[in-house]
Amino acid sequence: MQNAIAFILCGGQGERLYPLTKDRAKPAVPFGGMYRIIDFTLSNCLNSSLKRLFLLTQYKSFALEKHIYSGWNVFAPGGGEFIHLLPPQQRMKDDWYLGTADAVFQNFYSLRAYSPDYVFVLSGDHVYKMDYRKMLRYHRRHKADVTIGMYPVPIEQASRFGVIEVDDASRIVGFYEKPRTPISMPQDRTRALVSMGVYLFDTQALAGALMADAEDERSEHDFGRNVIPNMMPGYRVLGYEFDDENRGSESYWRDVGTIDDYYAANMDLVEVSPKFNLYDERWPVHTMQPQLPCAKTVWNDVKAGRVGQVLQSLVAQGCIVSGGRVERSILSPRVRVNSFAEVSDSILLDGVTVGRRARVRRAIVDKRVQIPDGYRIGFDATLDRRRFKVTESGIVVVSKEQNL
Repeated sequence: MQNAIAFILCGGQGERLYPLTKDRAKPAVPFGGMYRIIDFTLSNCLNSSLKRLFLLTQYKSFALEKHIYSGWNVFAPGGGEFIHLLPPQQRMKDDWYLGTADAVFQNFYSLRAYSPDYVFVLSGDHVYKMDYRKMLRYHRRHKADVTIGMYPVPIEQASRFGVIEVDDASRIVGFYEKPRTPISMPQDRTRALVSMGVYLFDTQALAGALMADAEDERSEHDFGRNVIPNMMPGYRVLGYEFDDENRGSESYWRDVGTIDDYYAANMDLVEVSPKFNLYDERWPVHTMQPQLPCAKTVWNDVKAGRVGQVLQSLVAQGCIVSGGRVERSILSPRVRVNSFAEVSDSILLDGVTVGRRARVRRAIVDKRVQIPDGYRIGFDATLDRRRFKVTESGIVVVSKEQNL
């Protein structure tokens, strides 16, 4: 990986994740109690020995920048390793980033000091485990100009993604961004191949394609909509089927782009046998570790119903369950659940306090929300919709620091 560099796209607004993205970019949204979504792509890079990284930021990047500076100082600059944040600098034009391809184009000068042979372009907002070294070996063995990671999804879900059509030699012959009628896999009519947001380019091929795209006034300057389709006639563009390092019963790649998808991916983690394994020491997921004490439970007065009890849940550092009950939930750092309170099937982010006798069910509660004594969330759909965002599946979302 010494002759490869990665651009990681971290500027997405994540509109479908609102209000979780009200004050933060999508890659900075918390996940799994103690992580941020960006941690999964960064951990893939670290575990793949891809240690020269440019993070392209734009939308409300403070939370992301703080997380990177606090938790990702694991690279050795003396050994040529780095992780650099690159906000829009208007170096080449007066515009902000106009699309994913334009973001890389405006920062292409950053490669001059390193002269890499290969450039990865990765999305910073997906949850998966992947060894990029295997993809690079495939790319080199097949003498590709561009290699794109592919993942099979049910055909009814494919319209949300860039759909890929390949021939028998894995050469990409069609790339359709969010088509109304997706093309199925030849060997399986119930599924379609979609782009994972994992691209690998020969540097010279990428330079030529980005220059041509920048000069095209009709372009939206997007890899999926413009750059990849325009490269197919003149370049060798191959698909690479996802080789999962999660080692589960089924391959795992998730675009947690909606509240319901985000909720489902988190809730998978509390299952007895989750689809996504956070406990595999062969492929660790790194993050910022806050300096906090261990989580603890307090009280055990069964007769009075005052029991500090946690069942089938993830509980992060600094949490206190003081005489309350937590079941099938995820508690982020510094959460406190007070006496006689009940939390079930919910995600509580950093610093949430649940008051005495309050009840929370099927909800996502953002940072530092103070839930008053006796308050109810998730029990009256009509009332919840007046106060909060409620998804089609009935998940209640309480905004960051919202007054209740």
